[in-house]
Amino acid sequence: MASSPSVFFEAPSKSLFSFPPSSDPRPIPPPHFNVPFTIPDGLFTAALDPKVPITIAATYAISAKLLNSYNKSNGKKPWGISKTAPFRIFVILHNVFLAVYSAWTFVGMLGALRRSIVSPTGPNGWAGTVDSFCKLNGPAGLGNAATYYQEQNAWETSPSRVDAGRLWNEGLAFYGWIFYLSKFYEVLDTFIILAKGKLSSTLQTYHHAGAMMCMWAGIRYMSAPIWMFAFVNSFIHAMMYTYYTVTAFNIRVPTAIKRSLTTMQITQFLVGASYAMIHSFVYYTIPVHVATSKPVSAVSEAVATATESAAAGGLLDSLKQAVFGAAEAANGAAVVSSQEAGSAAVFYERQYRAVPCITTAGQTFGIWLNVFYLAPLTYLFVSFFIASYIKRSSVETKRIRAEEKTADRRLSNAMINAEKAGWDAARGLEKEVYGQGSESAIVEEDVPASGNPRALRSRNGKKN
Repeated sequence: MASSPSVFFEAPSKSLFSFPPSSDPRPIPPPHFNVPFTIPDGLFTAALDPKVPITIAATYAISAKLLNSYNKSNGKKPWGISKTAPFRIFVILHNVFLAVYSAWTFVGMLGALRRSIVSPTGPNGWAGTVDSFCKLNGPAGLGNAATYYQEQNAWETSPSRVDAGRLWNEGLAFYGWIFYLSKFYEVLDTFIILAKGKLSSTLQTYHHAGAMMCMWAGIRYMSAPIWMFAFVNSFIHAMMYTYYTVTAFNIRVPTAIKRSLTTMQITQFLVGASYAMIHSFVYYTIPVHVATSKPVSAVSEAVATATESAAAGGLLDSLKQAVFGAAEAANGAAVVSSQEAGSAAVFYERQYRAVPCITTAGQTFGIWLNVFYLAPLTYLFVSFFIASYIKRSSVETKRIRAEEKTADRRLSNAMINAEKAGWDAARGLEKEVYGQGSESAIVEEDVPASGNPRALRSRNGKKN
C-alpha cells in the first residue's frame, strides 16, 4: 500500500468492458436541496429507460431522411407554413428559449462544480481533486465517497440523497437530467431547416441522434465525465442559439464569428473525448484503516509514558502520539478502537489503498459511447469547417484575384488605347498645323512677282 495520497495511470480491468452493461446500480434521483424545483423520482427514473432515447432517436433519424427525400422531389421549395408570421415568431422564440436555457444550465453546473471540486492545493493534493471528479455521490472528503464495485455487486458505502459536497447531489443529477431531455427538444432545429425547403445534413442528423444516446448513458450510469458535456456544451449552445436568434432577425453576422463558433465546437469534441477516455486509466489512493497489533506491554509502556507527560499538558495528544505514532485523529487516521487479545492489543492505523476512478461497466459504457460518437462527429465538423471557411475562402480569394486581374487588364488596355488615341490626336494636330498650315501660311514677300507658288516650292526645295 502507498504511504500518501497519489495519482497514477494503469490499464483498466477487462471486466469493465462488458456489453450490455448491468442494470445495477440504479440511478439516484436528485436531492431536494440546491435545486430550483423538485423532479419526481418516478419521472426521473422512467425517462432513463433505454427505450426512451432509442425510440426517439430512431424516429427522428428516419423522419429526417424521409423529409429530405420529400424536399428533393419538391425541388427544395419552402413549405407553405415557413412563409407565415407564426412560423417566424416560433423560430425566434425557439432560439431565444434554447439560448436562455443553455445559459441557465451553464450557471447551474458552474455552481455545482464550485461546491464539489476540491483544489489540488489542499492537504490531499491531486488525489483529492481526482476523487472529487471521479466519485459523484456520498460525503465529501478523500475516501468518503459512495462507491459501487461491480465485482462485489454492491455499494462499498451506501449512496445518499442528503449528503452534500459531491457533484451528483450538488447539481449534476438535476441539471444533467434536464440537459438530457433538452436533446429531444433540439431536434426542432432540423424541422425548421426542412420547413424552409433545405436538407438536413448527415452532420446534423447524426449530431442530434447521437447526443440523445450519449447524454442518456452518462446520466443513467452516473458516469463521471458526463459533467463536462453538460457544462461545456451548455456554454457553447448559449452562444450558438444567440447567434441563431440574431440571424432570425435577418441581421448579418460576420464570418469570423461563425468560424469561431465552429472552432469552439470542434475543440469541445477533441477535449471532451480525450478527457472522457482518460477516466478509464486513472487510479488514485485513498486512506483506509488497517488492523495491526502491538504487545500489551508496549501499549502499557506507551500509556505510562503519556501519563508522565500529561503534567506538561495535552494528555490526550500525548496518548495519541505515544501509542499511535504519526496517526492523525482529526482525519480518522489514528486508532479507532483497541482491545486486548491475549498478549496483544489490536488497533487500526492509516494506510493508503489504490482505487480506480471507474468501477462499473455502465460507467465505462457511458465513457466509450461518447468517445466513439465524438470521433466521426469531429470528422464531420472538420469537413464542414474546411468546406465552409477554408475552401470557400480560397475560392473567393481566387475569384477576387481573377476579377482584379481582369480589371487590371481592362485598365491596361484602356490606358494603351487612350495613349494610342492621344498619339493619333497629336499626329493629327501636327499634320493640321505643320502640314496644311505650311502651305497656307506663306507670307507675301516669299511669293514671286509672277505669283506662282511653284517657283517658291522649287526655290525652297533647292534650299533643302
